[in-house]
Amino acid sequence: MNFEHILFSIEAGVALLSLNRPDQLNSFNAQMHGEVRQALKVVQESPDVRVLLLTGEGRGFCAGQDLSDRNVAPGSAVPDLGQSIETFYNPLIRQLRDLPLPVICAVNGVAAGAGANIPLACDLVLAARSASFIQAFCKIGLIPDSGGTWTLPRLVGMARAKALALLGNRLSAEQAEQWGLIYRCVDDTELRHEALTLARHLATQPTYGLALIKRSLNASLSNTFDQQLELERDLQRLAGRSEDYREGVAAFMEKRSPSFKGR
Repeated sequence: MNFEHILFSIEAGVALLSLNRPDQLNSFNAQMHGEVRQALKVVQESPDVRVLLLTGEGRGFCAGQDLSDRNVAPGSAVPDLGQSIETFYNPLIRQLRDLPLPVICAVNGVAAGAGANIPLACDLVLAARSASFIQAFCKIGLIPDSGGTWTLPRLVGMARAKALALLGNRLSAEQAEQWGLIYRCVDDTELRHEALTLARHLATQPTYGLALIKRSLNASLSNTFDQQLELERDLQRLAGRSEDYREGVAAFMEKRSPSFKGR
């Protein structure tokens, strides 16, 4: 597939999707949204993909929305940003969160606005030591979107979530790790290597079961305890019927390395 604003490849079970508008800090316009949507559709439908790795090219991960893609000059029609959210950002966040496979995000520089919240829809977030997260919405009179008002309080607590959203201050990658916003902060030169190593490892694992783990943990944020126990029962039933479970048990009993297929 030929893309202009993203790079996309599949190798050894790992789909690598890299935002590629480096001169605009990988900010989103309508075309890039469309290309990302196409790539994620391939990821979802391809039996060869076991893991998705999302990152950005250049010195920034993503600066959110490309403001030049909207006309807000005096005298122009009032924009319907709710329609933009409904058309572009909400489907993207839902796709990332609901993909039935592990999703890794490698934040390679500034992550601002929607670009700071898109990684939080992924399962494992690694960030370069020089990276930062900025809830820049308040600077232009908007609210955090792309799931930010939902994920931030759950990850860092309400007090810190409000501070990030109301002040729009830069949060360093090291502080983000300490606060529990992301999984790991790594040296800049090691980010791509560490992310790919993690992705390649997960691609060899029982990814059908990993998808069920992801589904159960996501559901736990809104389920009651009893509802979660029932979900665990139902998902364990599915996991126990999988080829990967049979292979895992057989490999354990035979004292050999398993060969998982993701089904």
